[in-house]
Amino acid sequence: MADMKTSYLIITALDSELKRDALPAGVEIVYSGIGKINATISCIQAIHHYAPERIINFGTVGKVNPELHGLLDIGRVIQRDMNTEPLAPRGQTPFCNKPSEYLSSGQFLCGTGDSFVTAKDPWLHSQGIDVVDMELFAIAAVAHQHQIPWQSFKYITDDANENSGNDWQEKVNHGQELFIDRLKQILS
Repeated sequence: MADMKTSYLIITALDSELKRDALPAGVEIVYSGIGKINATISCIQAIHHYAPERIINFGTVGKVNPELHGLLDIGRVIQRDMNTEPLAPRGQTPFCNKPSEYLSSGQFLCGTGDSFVTAKDPWLHSQGIDVVDMELFAIAAVAHQHQIPWQSFKYITDDANENSGNDWQEKVNHGQELFIDRLKQILS
């Protein structure tokens, strides 16, 4: 049984990406920490605590597709670091009947993995991955397991190259206003 009930639950890795006091009234936020394990644990705990009707992930990403910039509405997420070849193709968990991709309403493809991408990876391009993050696959998997619709909005901070660390630190909070504007549209 949930302690509280909320229509919209925001899950964001770090408060440096999205400040709690920037959110409209009535919207709850949980900070998951970085990576798939932290995101999984936080998401499960948040679902039990808030019983949300919809989960909205906001976070920062590195871009693989050089044409993109700004705030993106993610439509599909896969794991970029599940690599058990030859047992299963990269991106798929062997001996597992859960989906290897999760879908939402947006148009862009995100590849999630427990690494900060700082170099070109031909596999990312061959899969048509637009951006890379470290939490979304876990959040989408937990939402799917609990039959809760999810959406994800990602702000591009870097080019997923050797400069990514510095670029991310400089721009980690630059997407907040764009996301708040998008959130207000969703709420109205």
